[in-house]
Amino acid sequence: MTTDKDSPLREDIRLLGRLLGDTVRAQAGDAVFELIERVRRCSIRFRRDDDLEARRELENLLDDLARDDTIHVVRAFSYFSHLSNLAEDQHHVRRSRAHLVGGSPAHEGSLAHALDQAGQGGLDGAAMADFFATAQVVPVLTAHPTEVQRKSILNCHMAIARLLDERDRMQLTPEEAEENDAALRRGILTLWQTRMLRPAKLSVVDEVANGLSYYDYTFLSEVPRLYGALEDHIARRGHAAELPPFLRIGSWIGGDRDGNPFVTAEVLERALAMQCERALSHYLRQLHTLSSQLSLAHLLVPATEALMALADASPDDSPHREDEPYRQALTGISARVAATCEALTGRAVPGHPDGHGQPYACADALLADLDTVRDSLVANGAEVLARGRLRRLRRAVSVFGFHLAPIDLRQNSDVHERVVADLLETALPGTDYLSLDEEARIALLSRELADPRPLHSPFRRYSVETEGELAIFDAARRAQARYGAPAVPNCIISKTDGVSDLLELAVILKETGLLDPVAGTLAVNVIPLFETIGDLEAAADTMERLFAIPAYRRLLESRGLAQEVMLGYSDSNKDGGFLTSGWSLYKAEIALVEVFRRHGIRIRLFHGRGGSVGRGGGPSYQAILAQPGGAVQGQIRLTEQGEVIAAKYANPEVGRRNLEVLVSATVQASLLSREAPRPQDAAMQAMDELSAEAFRAYRSLVYETEGFEQYFWESTVIAEIAHLNIGSRPASRKKTTAIEDLRAIPWVFSWSQCRLMLPGWYGFGSAVQAFEARHGEAGLARLQAMHREWGFFASLLSNMDMVLAKTDIAIASRYAGLVRDASLRERIFGRIREEHEATIDALLRITGQQELLDGNPLLKRSIRNRFPYLDPLNHVQVELLHRHREGHGDERIKRGIHLSINGIAAGLRNSG
Repeated sequence: MTTDKDSPLREDIRLLGRLLGDTVRAQAGDAVFELIERVRRCSIRFRRDDDLEARRELENLLDDLARDDTIHVVRAFSYFSHLSNLAEDQHHVRRSRAHLVGGSPAHEGSLAHALDQAGQGGLDGAAMADFFATAQVVPVLTAHPTEVQRKSILNCHMAIARLLDERDRMQLTPEEAEENDAALRRGILTLWQTRMLRPAKLSVVDEVANGLSYYDYTFLSEVPRLYGALEDHIARRGHAAELPPFLRIGSWIGGDRDGNPFVTAEVLERALAMQCERALSHYLRQLHTLSSQLSLAHLLVPATEALMALADASPDDSPHREDEPYRQALTGISARVAATCEALTGRAVPGHPDGHGQPYACADALLADLDTVRDSLVANGAEVLARGRLRRLRRAVSVFGFHLAPIDLRQNSDVHERVVADLLETALPGTDYLSLDEEARIALLSRELADPRPLHSPFRRYSVETEGELAIFDAARRAQARYGAPAVPNCIISKTDGVSDLLELAVILKETGLLDPVAGTLAVNVIPLFETIGDLEAAADTMERLFAIPAYRRLLESRGLAQEVMLGYSDSNKDGGFLTSGWSLYKAEIALVEVFRRHGIRIRLFHGRGGSVGRGGGPSYQAILAQPGGAVQGQIRLTEQGEVIAAKYANPEVGRRNLEVLVSATVQASLLSREAPRPQDAAMQAMDELSAEAFRAYRSLVYETEGFEQYFWESTVIAEIAHLNIGSRPASRKKTTAIEDLRAIPWVFSWSQCRLMLPGWYGFGSAVQAFEARHGEAGLARLQAMHREWGFFASLLSNMDMVLAKTDIAIASRYAGLVRDASLRERIFGRIREEHEATIDALLRITGQQELLDGNPLLKRSIRNRFPYLDPLNHVQVELLHRHREGHGDERIKRGIHLSINGIAAGLRNSG
């Protein structure tokens, strides 16, 4: 008898849908409920049966809605998408748990699977420990504005998710089941009555606070658990040891100044203080619980002299605990942590009753005291007590320190250029730095780096921009002194296109005390970010020239002869299209690996991936495994952006699984694919040809077609997105409507809303057609072989498969109808429709699939369940856009548009 594994998912969706329906009926009345039900039935009938009559009925229903009814419909279908997401997440947790409980072999992507594979490859526990000794795996949270959900909505989601999980984990009594149902009803009612839209734009500090939530949800608890599981696995292979902290969570929130004028020195300092407070508050909670648990009496069990010394130094003078040295010691540690928090942040810890203590000088000092507690337990027969909460707390301190997360600083190279020009012109009038060519700049900057004389004088006046930039680097230097060097370890240069861009930052670091020209030391990593197609093609040459400069090589020696390079997926995609971006990134990595190998420098790649495929997103596991040989080398950083952060890390079990996937893929890409063969020349040549044709097709449409800019602004919600309060950063770099000046995030987000997802596929169909015209049947056979044998190409096509499955050319045609110029509309949408058909045809023939997503049944099922509830939101959005652009000034119309944007983004999950 075959078990239907998806039955619990369908039951959860039906339950949540029924409870939402009951809520709508109770809150909005029978008429609204019946209207929503009628829309739902029509949409399902159309999706399931391709019933054109149902489609016409659906369009007529939605086009004629009264304004208040429109709001009800948008909110109902948006919240159903939210609830469906929660049910799917719970089902993933359910299936993972069933897999583990059932004793099945470790599944691909899990850490256990990667370590088993490594073991089968001949690596014992000691070899694995050696690997992790130099490994670095860092997901970096960014505040890029694609998360449309308010934190209040996410809190509602989490309450409902906990109740679903409770139904799975526990065998509920009738009374408990009834209470669970009632709590679900309360949760859904709260969701319905919570405002979906933000009333004001987020500040950077708001974004910091939102980012910190995920430490409470997942990171502070699950990162230590993951380390424990990994160490236990290695111990079973004969090597018991604690691993160094190779897995950390990074952040750009509060340090990313590229295009965001609201990130200042004061904001950086506030972000660091908030992070510190979050970390130390967690430690205090854990210490309080530990103190309640470790009630070991000295009369019954001895303690080490070091532990007794901690107890003697404790402010705990309660007679009830005078024979409980562990409690006394932990009370003393708590008092010192509370004092540390107040010393570092200037804020006392509310409700901390443990007396006063001396602040810790650094996190290592706190860790040393916790080690004293651990060592005493182990020495006196209580090792099992040291392996629970104490083990996790010690690991948390080693990973999160007093700073919680390292904050990267990022700024555009143009800003650095202007700052250096200002400094030079003020110190050395007549330098005219901006007029110098690249060679002259490199020579001048090299001389400045060798000269300990400062350019900056506190007695001279500089531009506001220069003062602001110097202030933030000064703040970074103070932060390192206050919280430790890991607090602000990286400086990233956006739009790097030459060696001078890196040397300009180095000069600024010298001026602010983060580079010592005499000792030849750097306090931070200088990281180029290559973003455009041209910059990616020149990346290896840029680094070759940089490494040839003796002064820079000397600085690298102070950083362990390791150099990080960041690769920009979003802007390269917007610049050259999906296929060319992916191929340019791959070739850049191959060339960079060779340059670094030749110079004896360790490479660490930082992947600036977005949530959507159009911004480099897609499954992280396959993406890491698809890297060219030698590109990972045990170290990788990658961005986690926008709505992807909530999808991956709001649920602790889902978050733990996603962290495992990153570690697992890094292990496999480094240990099992270290000698991955370079693709055959025929495959490389084929990709060159495909990329050239795809680039030509994409650029021809986006940058060379007259009227395309107008088409884009009129056929998408780009103008309305700019007024949606989803982030602190402006949507465009300049106050124009030019595609070149638009940021990649709103570019991709807009195409997602109209269900075209154009940045994730456009140009591939034309490329394959041209390739087949040139090579005939042998050309198709070559592409099919590349798909079977080459992970990079398979991953590229898998991501495109996912994107195309989320497109809907019929719905997109309704958005095209918003374009006022009929000739322009037909000319451009006709090209898009033809390319869409050609791309799907090419993809299916290369992969051998009969339909999109045949190779990904889980996502196919998800889309089948989800899209009948998404389609009405698109239809309503188009009608509201018509009304809004015809001049209807009703605020309810604008609100309805913003609600629909929110709902569609939730339904698509990775829309920006």
